[in-house]
Amino acid sequence: MPRFDTIVKNGMIIDGTRAPRYRGDIGIKDGRIVEIGELAAAEGVSEIDAFGLIVAPGFIDLHAHYDAQIFWDPHCSISGWHGVTSVVIGNCGFGFAPVRPEQRERAMLTMTRLESIPYASMKAGMPWDWVTFPQFLDSLERQPKGLNLLPCVPLGPLITWVIGSPEEAKQRAPTALEEQEIVRLFNEAMDAGGCGWSAQRLPPDGPVSFQRDYDGTPMVTDVMGDQTCRNLARELGRRNSGFMQLAMATADAFHDLKEVEALAELSRRPLIYQTLMAFDREPQIHRFLIAWFDQCHARGLRVYPQAHTNTTSFTFTLADWNLFDDSEAWREATLGSTQERLSKLSDPQRRAKLKDYANGARMVTSDLENFVIQQIHMPQFKHLEGLNLKDAAEKMDSHIVDAMLEIAVADELRTVFDAPPPHTRLDLLKEIVNYPYTIPGLSDGGAHTKFFCGGRYPTEFLTSFTRDHGMLSLEEAHWKLSAWPALCAGLSDRGVLREGYAADIVIYDYERLRIEPSAVTHDLPGGEWRRVQRAGGYRYIMVNGEVTFVDGQPTKLRPGLLLRHGNGWKKPKMRRAI
Repeated sequence: MPRFDTIVKNGMIIDGTRAPRYRGDIGIKDGRIVEIGELAAAEGVSEIDAFGLIVAPGFIDLHAHYDAQIFWDPHCSISGWHGVTSVVIGNCGFGFAPVRPEQRERAMLTMTRLESIPYASMKAGMPWDWVTFPQFLDSLERQPKGLNLLPCVPLGPLITWVIGSPEEAKQRAPTALEEQEIVRLFNEAMDAGGCGWSAQRLPPDGPVSFQRDYDGTPMVTDVMGDQTCRNLARELGRRNSGFMQLAMATADAFHDLKEVEALAELSRRPLIYQTLMAFDREPQIHRFLIAWFDQCHARGLRVYPQAHTNTTSFTFTLADWNLFDDSEAWREATLGSTQERLSKLSDPQRRAKLKDYANGARMVTSDLENFVIQQIHMPQFKHLEGLNLKDAAEKMDSHIVDAMLEIAVADELRTVFDAPPPHTRLDLLKEIVNYPYTIPGLSDGGAHTKFFCGGRYPTEFLTSFTRDHGMLSLEEAHWKLSAWPALCAGLSDRGVLREGYAADIVIYDYERLRIEPSAVTHDLPGGEWRRVQRAGGYRYIMVNGEVTFVDGQPTKLRPGLLLRHGNGWKKPKMRRAI
């Protein structure tokens, strides 16, 4: 009788521990790695020939925002296409539980601007068969999954539930009794399987407040007081489990970080700080943060940076774009429907304030003059396609904002712009990539999908940073993509290829590994669309011992698990047919 369900034969194994690569076989039984070494093919029910291929642990994405998308896309693409086998949801303090039935519409509206998730897709694709957080986890458990989910407890819905509404929660702090109820509900969520808590804490006003509610106001977690976070940090310490995820303001790196240190001290648990990011014009920002992380580690504080290692650009139209929300003028002008935006962006009285934002340092893009005009629909401006806004403005004898808006308004906001990221210098990216404690990623995989393809980051990390530019070894890259995030997030049996661990595995052709060009696909519920970038070179992707992708094509298997408490293992229902 065969000892293994599957044997991966003759692969070059990079096990995720930073040990040197070696050639070997991996025997898998009941979703777990049973034996690694030289195994006879006859001992397996099935065999995967990995000769000439890299065999490595599946990637772990700690910042994914697939809370809605998992209900219509079991593979959480584009992340699942790029070798990600486990994702964290409930990031930044944003989520859909607990939510009372009468506030479901409000919860979905929040995500339309904040994370740019289409309302029609949420309305058509989410079952809403829960009210409480434990019920939400039960719903996720029932949902067929092509990868694993690690659920974070988002503080926004928790605070809103206790105070009554997001509007009231933005106006006042919780009372002492309400703070007690927040703690009680948090413990209830953790008992059900939560892995920690998350919050976005951007200053309500100022140059870095770029993620806003649907009406342009700050988020609940942006205005909450320190006491709530401190109370919940103490709870993690009391429980001796879970981690914290804080989305902070990288561009405001010189603000007081003592509160972050206090949370790490109170909890003695990992705190994942987002975001460590290079800025071409201001390298002192990431260098200051790296020095601060080192100081935290010297004091024994478990504060770890998740870095924005994605160099993908933002391809957008002004009908959808909202990441200039750190400018009050642009935020006001881009609120509302497409027709309302068109009317406001046509107003010459607004132009002066919009121009003030043209060349300032920004969180997510480079200078406006570097934006490329990718596609124009109206014939009179077709000759400007392919130019950046600086060159187009010179041809039009206009200010760059006037040029951008004149084209976009004439095009009824259908003009497609391509905005480079603020970090393009390889020397600065190398400093971040090589920092020992960097967690790569910040994919935002399920968010901003009409103009951003961040879920491609593992493939970029392996191809651009490792293979093409030699910033780090392949062994180091796989440790950072799998083992290190697993350790930070409390995944006790994933992230490395080791006997007894879950068989989450990527098998790929290193030389042929690639990111495909950006494309538009109309595959969302409610008739909505998104931009995607597929991957090439991944021969097989395995989740819990089952093959979920072969040469980029999905199988019919859905072996993903809800990782309650960081593992949540139970024997999946195995189906052999692919």
